[in-house]
Amino acid sequence: MNETPRGLNRFLLGLFGLILLAAGGLAVALAAVPSFAQWWQGWAAPLTTQLQDLAAQTALPGQGGSLLWIGVAVVLVVLIILMIVWVASQGKGRTSILAADDESGEAEGLVSINGSVAEQLLRQALAERPDLLGATIASYEIKGEAGLKIRVMPRQGVAPHQLSAEISALVQALDLSLGQRTPVLLSIASGTRVRFTRAERVR
Repeated sequence: MNETPRGLNRFLLGLFGLILLAAGGLAVALAAVPSFAQWWQGWAAPLTTQLQDLAAQTALPGQGGSLLWIGVAVVLVVLIILMIVWVASQGKGRTSILAADDESGEAEGLVSINGSVAEQLLRQALAERPDLLGATIASYEIKGEAGLKIRVMPRQGVAPHQLSAEISALVQALDLSLGQRTPVLLSIASGTRVRFTRAERVR
């Protein structure tokens, strides 16, 4: 529900995976196939010589270094900046304002409801349910509209459709309290904690 660039993340993960897979395959081939290792040495030797000649031609006057290392340093700095931007773009979309109304009758001003109010109300209501192991609620803003993300972890044997209907009833009650309809994403999770927890019958 947040603004994490999932498409870009999948592309980058796939690209990094292919690069690591190719590097691993090359290392295995060099170690296990003598003919391939011999071909690699014959192919890499002239390239190494060319790189050494290029480094000598671009050597800094009076110093042992080369301009190539400055170029490599610049590329690494750019990569670091791109990685920082990429990390900063993860998980955006959290908001503190769930509802706002600038038409407050005779009084002039802006009336707003903090997202933590709705989160706390729903969290308290869900915490009283014995058929849930846990619940998390967060407020997000997608395309300029605030909404809630509800993630619950039910015990074994709990019917998902019944749980969804009962949580929807809680959300409808919240909408009546807020005076507006709030978009909600409901996620019913399952994991190791659910499988290893004793199931309880809920009446």
